[in-house]
Amino acid sequence: MVEKREGNSVMAGGKPAKMIPIARPFLDSAEAKAAARVIASGWVTQGPEVALFEREFAAAVGARYACAVSSCTTALHIALLALGVRAQDEVVTVSHSFIATANSIRYCGAVPVFVDICPDTFNIDPGRIERAITRRTRALLCVHQMGMPCDLEAILKIARRHSLPVIEDAACAIGSQIRRRGTWEKIGRPHGDIACFSFHPRKIITTGDGGMLTSADAALDRRFRLLRQHGMSVTDTARHRSTKAVFESYDLLGYNYRMTDLQAALGREQLLKLPRIVRERRTLACRYEKLLAGIPGLQTPCEPAWARSNWQSYCVRLSAGISQRKVLQDLLDEGIAARRGIMCAHREGAYRRQRWSCGLSRRRCGCTAGACERLRESEEAQDHSILLPLFYGMKTREQEHVAQKLRSAIKR
Repeated sequence: MVEKREGNSVMAGGKPAKMIPIARPFLDSAEAKAAARVIASGWVTQGPEVALFEREFAAAVGARYACAVSSCTTALHIALLALGVRAQDEVVTVSHSFIATANSIRYCGAVPVFVDICPDTFNIDPGRIERAITRRTRALLCVHQMGMPCDLEAILKIARRHSLPVIEDAACAIGSQIRRRGTWEKIGRPHGDIACFSFHPRKIITTGDGGMLTSADAALDRRFRLLRQHGMSVTDTARHRSTKAVFESYDLLGYNYRMTDLQAALGREQLLKLPRIVRERRTLACRYEKLLAGIPGLQTPCEPAWARSNWQSYCVRLSAGISQRKVLQDLLDEGIAARRGIMCAHREGAYRRQRWSCGLSRRRCGCTAGACERLRESEEAQDHSILLPLFYGMKTREQEHVAQKLRSAIKR
């Protein structure tokens, strides 16, 4: 006998007939109609929909300027270039992030200097930043990991002392907030110089793929727009609308990092859903906290009093001695698509061949292939944490099933 329910089926005995996914984008007929509208218009590349999406996104996060691009990776690359990061420069960041964070620095020929994380929030430890700054440091690149805001107040104080710009890797953080001077402010305002967002399907809202840069600096915004479109002096839309022949110029080395109008049309509809998506995700996180309380060997995530996460991911930590791989396999056998903790770039094969630093020479630090003494918390977080399914529309019964099977897996 099978009990039917929206988005999944539950067989007798509680075992799911279908997989509970780690994430699921919230898309419906509104996005389909938006895409159809763009197709009917005949203009599908970067154009009027992108411009509208940029204005609406800026308003949604409280930013002065927003510039749409093809991904958050390209947003990070453009941000670094716009701030003048060049070959041999250093950028202080974390290894404990999706590899695109470190890669964007290497694309500039610069060297990522990895700083360890706080074990409770999985975010960069401000107390370790200053010792990583050298005369070659050109920027601080902090990450709001899994949607949890990092300690921007502490980071910005350090940046000001050293006259360094701050880029926020806010790939996961649309809809998250921090409290400053008694007021809740949205991530993306931005609080540093530039904030970069992702619209990958694993994120809170999606355009299929895509990214956005926000800034309060008009000069930076102009540079973003040149860099994203081959350095072309005249936009496609301006050239199209002109009643006179237009000869554009290319005065800097640019890239094809544009967003399409098809993507932007989806993004505009997704923005309308953002408040309710974030509300529900916060409700789901609270329910997990109650369901998972008291499980021996399990630590639930920490949300500082000054932060409001959008809970892009719900990351729990396993005690030493509990096999991360075995727990993940047990959950998968029960129809639950959990994932390992966030990766560390310095442990990946690519970074055995790429330049990076932890602020000390390898000899002094004791770094070996895939391990670094100064990044111990980052490595522990990768090895002992798992991400549980969390998505808009997730049912109470699904969360209860995840909690029950996780408890059993840990007990085994």
